[in-house]
Amino acid sequence: MEPEAVEIVCEDGMRLGGHWWPRRLRDEQGVVIINCATGVQARFYHAYARFLAEHGYHVLTYDYRGIGLSRPERLRGSGYRWRDWGEKDFAAVLAYVRQTARDLPVLVVGHSIGGFLPGYADNAGQISRMLTVGAQYAYWPDYRAQRRWALFLKWHALMPAVTIAAGYFPGRRFGWLEDLPRGVALEWALRGKAIERGASEKEKRNMRGRFAAVSAPILAVSVSDDDFATPAAMRRALSYYAGSERQAVMLEPDDLGQASVGHFDLFRAHHAAGFWLDTLLWLGQGVNPWPNRRIE
Repeated sequence: MEPEAVEIVCEDGMRLGGHWWPRRLRDEQGVVIINCATGVQARFYHAYARFLAEHGYHVLTYDYRGIGLSRPERLRGSGYRWRDWGEKDFAAVLAYVRQTARDLPVLVVGHSIGGFLPGYADNAGQISRMLTVGAQYAYWPDYRAQRRWALFLKWHALMPAVTIAAGYFPGRRFGWLEDLPRGVALEWALRGKAIERGASEKEKRNMRGRFAAVSAPILAVSVSDDDFATPAAMRRALSYYAGSERQAVMLEPDDLGQASVGHFDLFRAHHAAGFWLDTLLWLGQGVNPWPNRRIE
């Protein structure tokens, strides 16, 4: 099955590249938007998108501005921010999906920052249900204790220094991530414990209000060996979605038949007969497949 290449135009004129995966054979279940992690191209999620399409979902995958199919000719000096990925990119994608499939429920699967971005969008109240995987916003004191200082040096010391010198973060050259826009890299590196850091009082109220306006039930999933999405990090991110029914689940690698899983592995195809099938319970029925792994 080959998806259809699509182009989505944001309110500010930015054009995003992505793919539309039409559902296969089964009755229509809804539309799933897959939100990527920071510095990860949408193609990483194509196997999962194909799986969802085979189980009755239309799926939209897309790259944020500055990444993959949405990368400009010149990245150096661009000021794109994480906030733009939510306020502008996700908002445009959600509007596109609502126009394309008007009568179907819209579901979101968000990986890492992709599970947090929807709250920035002023139309996120249109989401029916969310599944987040390893979702948090990279506040470094929440990182897993065993790796906290190594990660601090990597992402909060080296990355901003290189970014300021180069005008963008050349992640490919380091073999870490995709290249990142300057604004995204610095917002990550300098993030405080609250996302409203540096915002005016009016901006803070508006931002909190948008997150609180999201009423979609959220199931947040992580794995105990994920260095980023620890229980503290998950709780911090979920706290912004004050208007949603929220559940958090912490799995063990043994639950998934693996010795280790980490931050990225759950979207690899060897989970198709396990974790991926389990996610259908939540997406289709709102049933938490792992009630015995809930954390408060």
